[in-house]
Amino acid sequence: MTKPSVVVFDYGSGNVHSVVKAVQRAGADVVLTGDRKLAMEADGLIVPGVGAFDAVMNQLNAVRGGELIDRRLAGGRHVLGICVGLQIMFERGDERGKITEGLGEWPGEVTRLDAPVLPHIGWSTVEVPEHSTLFDGVEDERFYFVHSYGAQEWTLDPHPAIRPPAVTWAEHGSRFIAAVENGPLTATQFHPEKSSEAGIRLLSNWISGLG
Repeated sequence: MTKPSVVVFDYGSGNVHSVVKAVQRAGADVVLTGDRKLAMEADGLIVPGVGAFDAVMNQLNAVRGGELIDRRLAGGRHVLGICVGLQIMFERGDERGKITEGLGEWPGEVTRLDAPVLPHIGWSTVEVPEHSTLFDGVEDERFYFVHSYGAQEWTLDPHPAIRPPAVTWAEHGSRFIAAVENGPLTATQFHPEKSSEAGIRLLSNWISGLG
């Protein structure tokens, strides 16, 4: 059988090589590239992101990454955001009072976590909804987080004719969104590529839904 094709989008942000290795282990043919044609045609596109919200958006905007993501999603083609790659899917980010527009795929704002110790670094459990397919077999596992900001509310009204998004939560001082499964758009606040075998299983679950 032919393995699904996945592009890890190389636009200047993220620990992309560890993502590539993890996705290969999870069972896909992977290419690390900024080539828009390859990114558009792949079965799955991964959008990593590390650092500040505004820096990631600036890098993505410089290569018209938002347009590429929109086009894929409009065609029902799968996209996976990781870490800040989840955060930028929301309408805006507020970091130290600086407001940056995100991609607006979901309503809401990314804000600083209300926690005594930041950044949140390390392994945490997650609260998985019953209708999740992403977490099949790893519902009770821990995943690796590195962040100080997060989306702390989910305000997207469900459409009566469409399966509602599966929103997974975690907690560090305050509750925040750890993952979203919303049709072809999936994203995780944690790093599956750094989450040992649980992360590989989660990536494998995502890959199995491509096509």
